[in-house]
Amino acid sequence: MKNYFVYILTNKTNKILYIGVTNDLLKRVNEHKNKPVKGFTKKYNVDKLVYYEQTNSVESAIKREKQLKNWHRQWKINLINNFNPTWKDLSLNL
Repeated sequence: MKNYFVYILTNKTNKILYIGVTNDLLKRVNEHKNKPVKGFTKKYNVDKLVYYEQTNSVESAIKREKQLKNWHRQWKINLINNFNPTWKDLSLNL
């Protein structure tokens, strides 16, 4: 069975939030950190993993990603605070 992840990244000052979905969280976070492609995360230096969820269904992962993207900013902050109160980079322990 395959695993899928919905994740939230931020920058050093925790001001920018980026939400994505992947089937390989470690590989995807490393891509954000190495910034091989121009885009939002490269432009705003978004590479700190502060939240993630795991599921076995790609459909539910995509649905959850869309749901989180539609949330108010404060709801996202509350979600991160409950999961990772210090906003440490979780990719260091993957």
